[in-house]
Amino acid sequence: MSRPDADGGARRAVFSPVDTRARVDAVVRRIGDAIELGLLADGEQLPGESELAGQLGVSTVTLREALMALRQRGLVTTRRGRGGGSFVALPEVPAGERLKDRLRGWSTEELRDLGDHWAALSGAAARLAAERTEPADLEPLRRTARELARAADAAARGRLYGRFHVELAAAAQSARLTREQVALQSEVGALPCLVLAEDAYREEVADRHRRVVAAVQDGADETAGALAERCVRESTARLVAVRLTL
Repeated sequence: MSRPDADGGARRAVFSPVDTRARVDAVVRRIGDAIELGLLADGEQLPGESELAGQLGVSTVTLREALMALRQRGLVTTRRGRGGGSFVALPEVPAGERLKDRLRGWSTEELRDLGDHWAALSGAAARLAAERTEPADLEPLRRTARELARAADAAARGRLYGRFHVELAAAAQSARLTREQVALQSEVGALPCLVLAEDAYREEVADRHRRVVAAVQDGADETAGALAERCVRESTARLVAVRLTL
């Protein structure tokens, strides 16, 4: 199954040329991050090797090495024959105790520093989106906010939370901000699942996301930026609180 074309800038950032350094690693990281964020849907067929290599600006040999690494990580499956190709395989989110073990690897200072960086990125993206984007271009953000509002499990909630912030950067029409946000979400990983399991907080976050979209649509750049920053800072503060209990 494939995602609608309305995903626009976020998906274009996924398939834009990679850095010339360590190209195999760059391709693995780019596609792997997109899969883990849900920017590429479970079961979605990737473009053919020649087309995908051209989009990423790498040779087919480099692409094949990257796809092999993605298969080894369980993020891509390959089918041979008619109707074959490379397909996305959505990874399982680590169980709660494994996530807590991962959180133990972060100090509270590192989490706060991460939150500052994340809030700065999302705040800037929201302000620029309010200045630049057209209402019709906000459908990916609206859809993600709707999906978060009804997501039943913590894994889906965490994935949608990260995807919203990537799509917000894409709405700012900034490829660099979008790539930065994708990289940050890869660093954060599934940790937001630890604070989004609570239904009341999930509803609070979904409401704030809807308010960010409304502010962007209205061109209220400062309101949009402040709401995006607050959302990130509150989630980070909750992660810090969980870390202090471990």
